[in-house]
Amino acid sequence: LDNFTWGSPEKPDRLGGLVRACKACYDFARIYETPFISGKDSLYNESPLGAVTPTLLITAIGIIHDVRKAVSADLKGPNNLLYLVGKTYPELGGSEYYRMKGFVGRAVPKVKMNQARNAMNSIIKAIDSRLVKSCHDLSEGGLAVAAAEMALAGGFGMELFLKRVPRSTGLIRNDHVIFSESNSRFLVEVSEKQREDFEALIKNVDHAVVGKTQRTTRFLVYRLDGKKAVDTSVDELGQAWKSALEG
Repeated sequence: LDNFTWGSPEKPDRLGGLVRACKACYDFARIYETPFISGKDSLYNESPLGAVTPTLLITAIGIIHDVRKAVSADLKGPNNLLYLVGKTYPELGGSEYYRMKGFVGRAVPKVKMNQARNAMNSIIKAIDSRLVKSCHDLSEGGLAVAAAEMALAGGFGMELFLKRVPRSTGLIRNDHVIFSESNSRFLVEVSEKQREDFEALIKNVDHAVVGKTQRTTRFLVYRLDGKKAVDTSVDELGQAWKSALEG
């Protein structure tokens, strides 16, 4: 479903952006083989100060044929492998990390359509084959936030090694690796016993084992040079998360 909130289409710059957005919807619908079945638009959103920021909201509806195979994001147990599926690029424009630092940035994440489709299809096959214990997309906050949310939800700790993250050659900063918001990436928990089967299903997608779950509640992150960057606990993560609601 698409929902456009836009300025006046009678003005060339507004109309040009609207046309480009519609074309993007068409391109992605074709590559994902997913139709737009409905939607709406809200145009002429202007004031003496100018137009609203052009905004496109897309709501996706999917079908799970067997709900027993549904996978949640909470870690399921200790000593399981953590895979990062998908490639990380220096794409932090508009990211949560830049927002916290007072920046906007220019390198906005771009969807590599064929890579994205292959990654999602591979993950679906792995889930349907019951090879995935938990899974979380990497979006706002990148790897750091996805990993913390999985640990918080499951109550298990983990260790992550940034040097193992599949990434572009120009990505050499620790903060960019852990906070990049590149699209179509997943953090996946897999049993050691099912490693070979899982890797066989995702062999055509960038992936790597970037860490393991822990029996303790320690949350550890190691930098690109192998030195420890983060050493905290799941409880401390929980307190930091809850403190956002205080005051």
